[in-house]
Amino acid sequence: MGSMADLNRKFCVAPMMDWSDRHCRYFHRQLTRHALLYTEMVTADAILRGDRQRLIGYSPEEHPVALQLGGSDAAKLADAAEIGAAFGYDEINLNVGCPSDRVQEGRFGACLMAEPSLVADCVRAMQSRVSIPVTVKCRIGIDDQDEERDFQNFIETVADAGCATFIVHARKAWLKGLSPKENREIPPLDYPRVYRLKQARPCLEIIINGGIETLDACDEHLRHVDGVMLGRAAYHDPALLGAVDRRYYNGDADDVSRADALRALIPYAGRHVAAGGKLSNIARHVLGLYHGQTRGRAFRRHLSEQAVLPGATADVIADAIDIVEGRGQMRGMEAAQ
Repeated sequence: MGSMADLNRKFCVAPMMDWSDRHCRYFHRQLTRHALLYTEMVTADAILRGDRQRLIGYSPEEHPVALQLGGSDAAKLADAAEIGAAFGYDEINLNVGCPSDRVQEGRFGACLMAEPSLVADCVRAMQSRVSIPVTVKCRIGIDDQDEERDFQNFIETVADAGCATFIVHARKAWLKGLSPKENREIPPLDYPRVYRLKQARPCLEIIINGGIETLDACDEHLRHVDGVMLGRAAYHDPALLGAVDRRYYNGDADDVSRADALRALIPYAGRHVAAGGKLSNIARHVLGLYHGQTRGRAFRRHLSEQAVLPGATADVIADAIDIVEGRGQMRGMEAAQ
């Protein structure tokens, strides 16, 4: 079980549907020991009815790791939070930011920003059942809400229910007319709005999210808020995670190299394949590791072509390291002589 005391949210990797699964998190953990990792959103209904091991199972090495829940039924969310805590998650996070149509039909995600008292009830119910922190991830508003006043009211109502940590995606969500992808890109970012929240409520822990692409940008945000959360940048260019521990967790350790992170992944991939899993389940999360680097394209091509083949083993990853370090071709040449 993770303890509350060591939960440091200075740097977080966002919950990302179809991306931040257990294999992705295990890989990210090889690059940073301390960043807080988040699961994909899982609905309370799925946890109550579904295969829990498949839905929320994870490897102990992933700690610190938070479970993100979706839903709007306080009783179900409380049950799901209790199950998540029993699984050993370090935090339960409620999604009040996802703008997809499917999510609205289930009355969870960003549409809940219009119902702060319901969100407060959900937070109270979850907190009454778990001893780990319950946090909320939200937007700065939805549709035609007045950003300043409605956002303030939302935060105050939910904070009064006992939520001390808010992760704020610094964009409005437009529930009508924009797809989820467009909602991540089109509504303008308003970082100062999030900074003002921190100034107005200094005792709340405020984590900023949305469009943050570099660690230098993180440094700038950290002058104003308590923590940063990166999503797509961390996924598409995971090597940036290799500098996080030294930079944000007072480490005098060296940055983690790309090759070392991959080597650490090989035994895990071997166990996954031996248990009947597909190598591609893991390899797909690694494709961006050599983004912009020499031989990066050859690395990506090798992994994307070889990892999907029937019977692919962890050797595919070892060969990918050789290719990017310039040994892959030589091995073939030696065999030809």
